[in-house]
Amino acid sequence: MKALLQDNYEHLFEKELLEEISKVGFIKDVIEGDVIINIGDSIRYMPLLLEGAIKVSRLDDDGDELLLYYLERGDVCAMTLTCCMGNSVSEIRAMAEMDTKIIMIPVQKMSDWLRDYHSWRTFVFESYNARFKEMLEAIDNLAFLNMHDRVLKYLKHKVIVTKDTMLSITHQTIAYDLHTSRVVISRILKSLEREGKVQLHRNKIEFLDF
Repeated sequence: MKALLQDNYEHLFEKELLEEISKVGFIKDVIEGDVIINIGDSIRYMPLLLEGAIKVSRLDDDGDELLLYYLERGDVCAMTLTCCMGNSVSEIRAMAEMDTKIIMIPVQKMSDWLRDYHSWRTFVFESYNARFKEMLEAIDNLAFLNMHDRVLKYLKHKVIVTKDTMLSITHQTIAYDLHTSRVVISRILKSLEREGKVQLHRNKIEFLDF
Protein backbone atom coordinates (compact mmCIF):
# COMPACT_ATOMS: atom_id res chain seq x y z
CA MET A 1 0.00 0.00 0.00
CA LYS A 2 2.84 2.42 0.81
CA ALA A 3 4.17 2.19 -2.74
CA LEU A 4 0.74 2.91 -4.23
CA LEU A 5 0.24 5.84 -1.87
CA GLN A 6 3.61 7.30 -2.78
CA ASP A 7 2.94 6.90 -6.50
CA ASN A 8 -0.41 8.69 -6.26
CA TYR A 9 -0.23 11.06 -3.30
CA GLU A 10 3.40 11.72 -2.36
CA HIS A 11 3.21 15.09 -4.13
CA LEU A 12 0.15 16.04 -2.06
CA PHE A 13 0.59 14.66 1.47
CA GLU A 14 3.25 14.83 4.17
CA LYS A 15 5.23 11.68 4.88
CA GLU A 16 3.55 11.40 8.29
CA LEU A 17 0.08 11.51 6.75
CA LEU A 18 1.02 8.87 4.17
CA GLU A 19 2.18 6.68 7.07
CA GLU A 20 -1.15 7.17 8.88
CA ILE A 21 -3.18 6.34 5.78
CA SER A 22 -1.19 3.15 5.25
CA LYS A 23 -1.84 2.12 8.87
CA VAL A 24 -5.60 2.77 9.10
CA GLY A 25 -6.72 2.24 5.51
CA PHE A 26 -7.19 -0.89 3.44
CA ILE A 27 -7.13 -1.46 -0.30
CA LYS A 28 -10.33 -2.49 -2.05
CA ASP A 29 -10.60 -3.63 -5.66
CA VAL A 30 -13.96 -3.06 -7.32
CA ILE A 31 -15.00 -4.17 -10.78
CA GLU A 32 -16.82 -2.09 -13.37
CA GLY A 33 -20.43 -1.53 -12.36
CA ASP A 34 -19.94 -2.22 -8.65
CA VAL A 35 -21.71 0.23 -6.33
CA ILE A 36 -19.20 1.55 -3.81
CA ILE A 37 -21.55 3.89 -1.93
CA ASN A 38 -25.32 3.92 -2.37
CA ILE A 39 -27.95 6.50 -1.51
CA GLY A 40 -29.04 6.07 2.09
CA ASP A 41 -25.89 4.21 3.16
CA SER A 42 -24.29 5.07 6.47
CA ILE A 43 -20.77 6.01 5.52
CA ARG A 44 -18.07 4.35 7.61
CA TYR A 45 -15.24 4.61 5.11
CA MET A 46 -14.23 7.25 2.60
CA PRO A 47 -12.76 6.03 -0.72
CA LEU A 48 -9.45 7.51 -1.88
CA LEU A 49 -8.92 6.69 -5.54
CA LEU A 50 -5.72 4.95 -6.69
CA GLU A 51 -6.63 3.59 -10.13
CA GLY A 52 -9.67 3.64 -12.38
CA ALA A 53 -12.67 5.97 -12.26
CA ILE A 54 -15.87 6.38 -10.25
CA LYS A 55 -19.18 7.80 -11.46
CA VAL A 56 -21.06 9.89 -8.90
CA SER A 57 -24.78 10.45 -9.44
CA ARG A 58 -28.02 11.35 -7.67
CA LEU A 59 -31.53 9.95 -8.03
CA ASP A 60 -34.74 11.94 -8.26
CA ASP A 61 -38.00 11.03 -6.53
CA ASP A 62 -38.94 8.75 -9.45
CA GLY A 63 -35.67 6.83 -9.22
CA ASP A 64 -34.17 8.38 -12.35
CA GLU A 65 -30.43 8.95 -12.27
CA LEU A 66 -28.55 12.19 -12.96
CA LEU A 67 -24.77 12.17 -13.44
CA LEU A 68 -22.97 14.72 -11.23
CA TYR A 69 -19.28 14.10 -11.95
CA TYR A 70 -16.52 11.51 -12.35
CA LEU A 71 -13.68 10.84 -9.93
CA GLU A 72 -10.26 9.90 -11.26
CA ARG A 73 -6.92 8.98 -9.70
CA GLY A 74 -6.01 11.40 -6.94
CA ASP A 75 -9.61 12.57 -6.49
CA VAL A 76 -11.94 12.30 -3.53
CA CYS A 77 -15.71 12.73 -3.46
CA ALA A 78 -16.61 16.06 -1.86
CA MET A 79 -20.19 14.98 -1.20
CA THR A 80 -18.94 11.88 0.63
CA LEU A 81 -16.64 14.09 2.69
CA THR A 82 -19.63 16.26 3.59
CA CYS A 83 -21.59 13.22 4.76
CA CYS A 84 -18.57 12.00 6.73
CA MET A 85 -18.13 15.31 8.52
CA GLY A 86 -21.84 15.62 9.25
CA ASN A 87 -22.31 11.99 10.30
CA SER A 88 -25.19 11.76 7.83
CA VAL A 89 -26.22 9.10 5.33
CA SER A 90 -25.10 9.25 1.72
CA GLU A 91 -27.05 11.41 -0.73
CA ILE A 92 -25.16 10.10 -3.76
CA ARG A 93 -24.43 6.84 -5.55
CA ALA A 94 -20.78 6.11 -6.34
CA MET A 95 -20.27 3.36 -8.93
CA ALA A 96 -17.09 2.02 -10.51
CA GLU A 97 -16.90 3.29 -14.10
CA MET A 98 -14.19 0.70 -14.80
CA ASP A 99 -12.16 -1.74 -12.73
CA THR A 100 -10.97 0.47 -9.89
CA LYS A 101 -8.61 0.33 -6.92
CA ILE A 102 -9.33 2.46 -3.87
CA ILE A 103 -8.10 2.91 -0.32
CA MET A 104 -10.90 2.88 2.23
CA ILE A 105 -10.23 5.29 5.10
CA PRO A 106 -12.23 5.24 8.36
CA VAL A 107 -14.35 8.38 8.57
CA GLN A 108 -13.28 8.93 12.18
CA LYS A 109 -9.93 10.13 10.83
CA MET A 110 -11.37 12.97 8.77
CA SER A 111 -11.64 15.54 11.59
CA ASP A 112 -8.30 14.56 13.09
CA TRP A 113 -6.48 15.03 9.80
CA LEU A 114 -8.16 18.35 9.11
CA ARG A 115 -6.76 19.53 12.43
CA ASP A 116 -3.33 17.92 12.21
CA TYR A 117 -2.24 18.08 8.56
CA HIS A 118 -2.08 21.18 6.39
CA SER A 119 -1.84 19.04 3.24
CA TRP A 120 -5.09 17.22 4.09
CA ARG A 121 -6.93 20.51 4.67
CA THR A 122 -5.68 21.81 1.33
CA PHE A 123 -6.65 18.56 -0.39
CA VAL A 124 -10.18 18.62 1.06
CA PHE A 125 -10.81 22.28 0.21
CA GLU A 126 -9.45 21.90 -3.32
CA SER A 127 -11.62 18.80 -3.78
CA TYR A 128 -14.70 20.75 -2.68
CA ASN A 129 -13.81 23.49 -5.16
CA ALA A 130 -13.24 21.08 -8.05
CA ARG A 131 -16.44 19.14 -7.45
CA PHE A 132 -18.42 22.39 -7.00
CA LYS A 133 -17.20 23.61 -10.39
CA GLU A 134 -18.15 20.29 -11.98
CA MET A 135 -21.64 20.45 -10.50
CA LEU A 136 -22.02 24.03 -11.74
CA GLU A 137 -21.00 22.79 -15.18
CA ALA A 138 -23.63 20.03 -14.94
CA ILE A 139 -26.26 22.64 -14.08
CA ASP A 140 -25.11 24.85 -16.96
CA ASN A 141 -25.34 21.88 -19.32
CA LEU A 142 -28.92 21.26 -18.23
CA ALA A 143 -29.86 24.91 -18.52
CA PHE A 144 -28.04 26.06 -21.63
CA LEU A 145 -27.08 23.13 -23.87
CA ASN A 146 -29.45 21.26 -26.14
CA MET A 147 -29.46 17.48 -25.83
CA HIS A 148 -27.35 17.02 -28.97
CA ASP A 149 -24.51 19.08 -27.44
CA ARG A 150 -24.94 17.45 -24.03
CA VAL A 151 -24.52 13.98 -25.53
CA LEU A 152 -21.41 15.06 -27.44
CA LYS A 153 -19.89 16.64 -24.34
CA TYR A 154 -20.79 13.58 -22.26
CA LEU A 155 -19.01 11.27 -24.70
CA LYS A 156 -15.91 13.51 -24.81
CA HIS A 157 -15.76 13.51 -21.02
CA LYS A 158 -16.15 9.74 -20.88
CA VAL A 159 -13.27 9.29 -23.34
CA ILE A 160 -11.08 11.48 -21.13
CA VAL A 161 -12.02 9.53 -17.99
CA THR A 162 -11.62 6.06 -19.50
CA LYS A 163 -8.67 7.05 -21.73
CA ASP A 164 -10.25 5.02 -24.53
CA THR A 165 -12.08 6.17 -27.65
CA MET A 166 -13.98 2.86 -27.83
CA LEU A 167 -16.66 3.26 -25.19
CA SER A 168 -18.44 0.17 -23.89
CA ILE A 169 -21.77 1.78 -23.18
CA THR A 170 -25.40 1.30 -24.09
CA HIS A 171 -27.86 3.92 -25.28
CA GLN A 172 -29.91 3.24 -22.16
CA THR A 173 -26.96 4.00 -19.86
CA ILE A 174 -26.42 7.36 -21.55
CA ALA A 175 -30.13 8.07 -21.21
CA TYR A 176 -29.96 7.33 -17.47
CA ASP A 177 -26.91 9.54 -16.99
CA LEU A 178 -28.40 12.46 -18.91
CA HIS A 179 -31.89 12.03 -17.48
CA THR A 180 -33.66 11.49 -20.79
CA SER A 181 -35.12 8.62 -22.83
CA ARG A 182 -33.29 5.92 -24.77
CA VAL A 183 -35.23 6.86 -27.92
CA VAL A 184 -33.90 10.43 -27.75
CA ILE A 185 -30.33 9.21 -27.20
CA SER A 186 -30.53 6.73 -30.07
CA ARG A 187 -31.76 9.44 -32.42
CA ILE A 188 -28.97 11.82 -31.40
CA LEU A 189 -26.30 9.14 -31.72
CA LYS A 190 -27.50 8.36 -35.24
CA SER A 191 -27.21 12.07 -36.00
CA LEU A 192 -23.69 12.18 -34.56
CA GLU A 193 -22.76 9.17 -36.67
CA ARG A 194 -23.97 10.93 -39.82
CA GLU A 195 -21.86 13.93 -38.81
CA GLY A 196 -18.79 11.69 -38.56
CA LYS A 197 -18.34 12.28 -34.83
CA VAL A 198 -19.00 8.71 -33.68
CA GLN A 199 -19.18 5.18 -35.08
CA LEU A 200 -21.89 3.01 -33.56
CA HIS A 201 -21.30 -0.67 -32.73
CA ARG A 202 -23.26 -3.19 -30.70
CA ASN A 203 -23.13 -1.90 -27.10
CA LYS A 204 -20.10 0.18 -28.04
CA ILE A 205 -19.57 3.70 -29.35
CA GLU A 206 -16.34 4.71 -31.05
CA PHE A 207 -15.64 8.39 -30.53
CA LEU A 208 -14.09 10.09 -33.58
CA ASP A 209 -14.44 13.79 -32.79
CA PHE A 210 -10.80 14.77 -32.09
